[in-house]
Amino acid sequence: MEKLRLAIIGFGGMGSWHAENISNKIPEIEVCGAYDIRPEALENARAKGYYAYSSLDELLADKTVDIVTIAVPNNFHKDLAIKALRAGKNVICEKPVTLNSAELEEIIAVRDETGKVFSIHQNRRWDKDYCIIKKAKDEGLLGQVYMVKSIVQGSRGSMHGWRGYKENGGGMLLDWGIHLIDQAMNMFSEKVVGVNAHLLSMYSPGVDDNIHLFLRFESGCSYMMEMSTNCLINLPRWHVQGTQGTIQIDDWNGNGRFLKLKENAEMKWSDDIVYTAAGPTRTMAPRPEYTMTEIPLPQVNTDWADYYKNIVNVIYGKESLIVTPEQALRVMKVVDLMFESEKEGAALACNI
Repeated sequence: MEKLRLAIIGFGGMGSWHAENISNKIPEIEVCGAYDIRPEALENARAKGYYAYSSLDELLADKTVDIVTIAVPNNFHKDLAIKALRAGKNVICEKPVTLNSAELEEIIAVRDETGKVFSIHQNRRWDKDYCIIKKAKDEGLLGQVYMVKSIVQGSRGSMHGWRGYKENGGGMLLDWGIHLIDQAMNMFSEKVVGVNAHLLSMYSPGVDDNIHLFLRFESGCSYMMEMSTNCLINLPRWHVQGTQGTIQIDDWNGNGRFLKLKENAEMKWSDDIVYTAAGPTRTMAPRPEYTMTEIPLPQVNTDWADYYKNIVNVIYGKESLIVTPEQALRVMKVVDLMFESEKEGAALACNI
């Protein structure tokens, strides 16, 4: 099989990451070159053995290039994606795909016009921690899932580089928020019927850097996401409650616990008040141990490289696209409402 040739627009941190990971893990793709407006980035590409295109036009005119990966600041995504599609390239765009849903609809129209493959690099669908939670839900191990907490916390106090500037499409909602919302909407195929956003700007003037996001799904599940930049004592990465159990994932490595209710283990209530550290209570008294059991966490095998493997197979007509623009459009419509929710200071009903 002849290798697909891929060129990268934007050879900064993520662009060079794409090049390295593709070169090491995807033998079906050859990274052939890169373009960047910064001379030092082009020099870095040359040093790594890639051809440094002198201009965007030169890259797009190269008929040997099959795939273009876009890894530049967010505000340039739409125009570059449209130009690359119209130049006959299959296009992969870093997230967020665009700044809003209207921009993405423009790209989708050009995708339909050209018939080329267009996808968004939502690599965190392959995170081990997320895949454990999704597998537990999909296999019904938790019963009906009714409350999810998804938390990402850093401690450096600010957004990095261009992500700290509004004109570049910076801010936490368009950075980690996109990842976590995509995970949520990939886990729950049902409609989102309500959103609420608390977007704080504590250390990065002009953009949100510490945020709480809330989704309500059609089934009634409450899904909370927190992303912070100045947290010195981290909470677990995940805490998920269902009618038949509770699962907690502590870290990115997938360490955690899964407690599940035993079948037919009836819990008896005492007429006497129970005295606990919380004071006299029945409702918050500890559940008897005989009614539950700790089980192993679901086992998953994950690799971010699977995203690019899917792209290869889609181009050759062997698979369907895993991360579709239509899925991203639903995410961006939710993001649009998140910004509106913050502006109005209230939760908003929707049907997305």
